Amino acid sequence: MTKAAPFRIADLVLPVFVPSLLFATGEGAFIPIIPALASQLGASIPTAGLLAGLFMLGTLLADLPAAQLVFRLGERKSMIATAIAASAAISLAYFVNSLFALGAATLIAGACASVFGLARHGYMAHNVPISHRARSLSTLGGMFRGGGFLGPALASVVIWTFNLRSVLVVAVIFCLLSAVVLIVMRGAGFEDDKPAPSVGVWGVAKAERHKLLTLGSASAILAAVRTVRSIGLPLWALSIHLHPGTTTLFIAIAGGLDFALFYTSGQVMDRFGRRAAAVPTLIASGLVNLLVFTAHDATGFLLICLGLALANGIGSGVIMVIGADLAPVHARNEFLASYRMVIDAAQAGAGPVLSLLTVVVGLAGAMSGFGLLAFFGGWLMYRYIPRFERQ
Repeated sequence: MTKAAPFRIADLVLPVFVPSLLFATGEGAFIPIIPALASQLGASIPTAGLLAGLFMLGTLLADLPAAQLVFRLGERKSMIATAIAASAAISLAYFVNSLFALGAATLIAGACASVFGLARHGYMAHNVPISHRARSLSTLGGMFRGGGFLGPALASVVIWTFNLRSVLVVAVIFCLLSAVVLIVMRGAGFEDDKPAPSVGVWGVAKAERHKLLTLGSASAILAAVRTVRSIGLPLWALSIHLHPGTTTLFIAIAGGLDFALFYTSGQVMDRFGRRAAAVPTLIASGLVNLLVFTAHDATGFLLICLGLALANGIGSGVIMVIGADLAPVHARNEFLASYRMVIDAAQAGAGPVLSLLTVVVGLAGAMSGFGLLAFFGGWLMYRYIPRFERQ
């Protein structure tokens, strides 16, 4: 795309949206079955939660090197390399039938997701004008949600038709397809953005610490609550003895609702401000997490899935939008790396904390605790977003 031409969100379809949808579909098929795979291999529910949390730990460990990798390779090559690496990691879990292999594959796939995510986030922050930023990033968030629908839906079909482990093949295929699209669409207007080096990630983080401590913390809470949803729901399904095929089907249905709301969220943020989406998504998520204990059968589980999907969908893309709003022009990738590190630290910690709380107060109590945390995050969003929106 040229600077002289008017910006169109459609220009992002091939370079960003399609490969993101494919990659998210691979992730969406893989992540929900981690607890069930771990259970088949003899893990307890808390241990299965820890294994699922390794995905988030992988993203955290890769955040700092991700900025350097994206700077050296550029966004497009970074996305290609990590999509291929993620497919190789998931293949490991398929061919090596052990908890260690599953944990290693989950950790590596999470690290790949970190690099892939930073590359597309940096590209969008640089190339999308602020007038279209929320809608564009919410559409990108919609691709995650589309993957969150398609991945579990395909997983459910594969589980009922073949078996649980066959879902790993689906995840590998979609990660590879993402790389293929990025390779073949080279002439579609995707330009790698490699800004001049700044003082480094830690230097930028220190200079921008107020942003990270306020809205960064609020966004981290939202990320943690979303992680608890992706880990806690499959664990709750295990605790009430739902079939894995039923679990993935219901998560897919909820993913469809989540996906349907992505553009509406972007319109709300572009028109009424970021707070109009950020506060409601946290308050609603908190309320539904407090009600998880009421789901004792398939119907109750589906209702909880739908409630969390609705709460999540109204805030589609808000974390990325806030990050792009806060990023200084001279050190965009470095700031986004530090911002994502805060987010990913919360995501990585959510799984272990959920497992620990499950041991102490039970799974319902653990999810209720995160529900209360969501209320605090909503207050932080309400308190600090206007200050930065006026800048």
